[in-house]
Amino acid sequence: MDDNYQTYLNRVARMMLPDTYKSQVQHIHTSSKFQLQPSGGRKAVSFPGYTVITPPASEDTENSAFYSRLNDYAAQLQLETASELIVPIPNASFHLTLADLIWDSAYRYATEKNPQFGEQLGVCITQIFQQYQKSITSPQGIRWQMLGLTVMPRAVAICLLPKDQESYEQLLQFRRAIYQNPDLMALGIEQQYNLTAHITLGYFGDVTDIDRDRLSQTFWELNQQWLEDSPEYLVQRAELRKFDDMTRYDREPDWPVLNF
Repeated sequence: MDDNYQTYLNRVARMMLPDTYKSQVQHIHTSSKFQLQPSGGRKAVSFPGYTVITPPASEDTENSAFYSRLNDYAAQLQLETASELIVPIPNASFHLTLADLIWDSAYRYATEKNPQFGEQLGVCITQIFQQYQKSITSPQGIRWQMLGLTVMPRAVAICLLPKDQESYEQLLQFRRAIYQNPDLMALGIEQQYNLTAHITLGYFGDVTDIDRDRLSQTFWELNQQWLEDSPEYLVQRAELRKFDDMTRYDREPDWPVLNF
C-alpha cells in the first residue's frame, strides 16, 4: 500500500507547491477531536486508541535540537494565523507516527468485544518487535529531515523527507512487518493510510469567515522561510503507546520497544 521511494518523493514535493496549498485550504474542516468550551477555547475530547510512534518530544533527547526548532515553527504558525484557527497540541507530545493501529470507534468496539484486547495487542507487538530486531545488525537509526508545512483536512503538520532510499525502505519494511502480521490482523488491525511521514502541530478549530486565499499564501510564505533550515530527525526508537486523546501518549515500563 505504501508508495515506492520515488513516488513518495514526488508526492510530498507537490505538497509544498503554492497551488497545492491553495487547493488544500479550500477543504479544511473543524476537527472533531477538540470541542469548543462555553468559556472559550477548545478542549481535547475522548479519542482512545493504540499506536506505534517515536518517543514524544519530552522524552526524545536524541532529537532535542530538532524539536527546539519545531517549537519555534509552531509558535510562529500561531502568530501568523487567526487565534482560533489552529488548536495547538502540547509541544511535549510532538512525535512521528510509525504505524497507526486502532482508534476511536474501532478501538471501543474491539475492547468491548474482547476484554483482553489490549493484552493480546501488546503480545503481538512484542513478538513483531523482537523478530524485526533480529534483522537490525548494527542499530544506527533511520535518518529523515524536515521538508516543510503540509495542510491536511483537519490538521496542519510538518512533513518529513527520508535522507536516502535506504532510510525510506527501512521504515517501509518495519511497517510491513506490522501490517502483514497475521496475529495482528486477527485482532482487526489493518493498514488504512499510506505513509506520509509527518509531525502534527495542531488541529483546525474555527474555520468560519477565514480568507482562504490569504491563508494559503501565509502557509506558503512560512514554508519558504523554513526551507532555509531543514534539521535532521533521527528515528531511533519505536514504541507501543496508548492514547486517550490527541494530547498525550502513554506507555507502561514493560511495553515493547524497538531500537533501529
